[in-house]
Amino acid sequence: MLRRKAAVKLDDAARWLFTEDAAQQATASAVTRHRAERLRDRVVHDVTCSVGADLSGLLSVAQRVIGSDLDPVRLAMARHNLGPAVTLVRADALQPVSRGTVVVADPARRSSGRRTWKPQDFSPPLDGLVSAYPDRDLVVKCAPGIDFDSVPWAAEIEIVSLAGSVRESALWSPGLASPGVRRRATVLTGDGSWTLTDAESDDCAVTEPRRWVIDPDGAVVRAGLVRHYAARHGLSQVDEHIAYLTGDSVPLGVRAFEVHSWGKYTEKSLKAELRARGVGKLEILVRGLDVDPNSLRPRLSLRGAGSATVVLTRIGRTPTALLCTPNR
Repeated sequence: MLRRKAAVKLDDAARWLFTEDAAQQATASAVTRHRAERLRDRVVHDVTCSVGADLSGLLSVAQRVIGSDLDPVRLAMARHNLGPAVTLVRADALQPVSRGTVVVADPARRSSGRRTWKPQDFSPPLDGLVSAYPDRDLVVKCAPGIDFDSVPWAAEIEIVSLAGSVRESALWSPGLASPGVRRRATVLTGDGSWTLTDAESDDCAVTEPRRWVIDPDGAVVRAGLVRHYAARHGLSQVDEHIAYLTGDSVPLGVRAFEVHSWGKYTEKSLKAELRARGVGKLEILVRGLDVDPNSLRPRLSLRGAGSATVVLTRIGRTPTALLCTPNR
């Protein structure tokens, strides 16, 4: 059962051994390979190696890899999963057992059975990891929702998405960070990858909606690089505090919505326009307004054979509805 669940994100899941928690927390292979490339030709020690998902991505690029964990069952599973090429040690992540290595860690983010966002509740605690390796190059995988202000030691925070879904934050210590970069968005797709950093220009205008409304990848939004993305692609913001962008063309590979009409949002006016257009199937996107799509939809009394997307947002202080057709 765990192999079937893990198959959607791990390349070799069909032959691996897992615990339920390990399968759930394991990094997707595509994300692991991306992170490993930044550690090419280094000696790397994964101090929370679990069943070996992160180590598997390092095997082909690192000079040497070491894995350690406190759980003897997970270490035995890692030996089965990775074979004899990896040095595995039973050790506490907060008690260094290697020298001169790059340290990789993926702390468990559950406390009392519930997911936690507080670094002090990670296992091992994030501050403890940083204190245990004060003079070492360190990269820590965290949930993408982590508060950036809670990790001042991280010289670079990288938000990674895969196939449109934000997967992780990677916290890079000064020796591993790219010069001049504090925040990075990395977008992995089936066709390759691209990256955006805060070292690029964020010079973009705020304009009325143009032909297209563009919803940037979640990694761009979470990394706080919406303006940088707009500047790269010649787009503008519809509001300086909202992550929707607008333009006359659509960047390759991004989801966008062709605008047919827009104006001040009221439930009554939206209902009337949808009825006039014969819209019976409606996608409702909301950003910047306190509107619950699931509660709104039945009140609109949708009828007809047509379909559309409505983008509900705020332009200045005005609640605004944009009736659109998605590009995909």
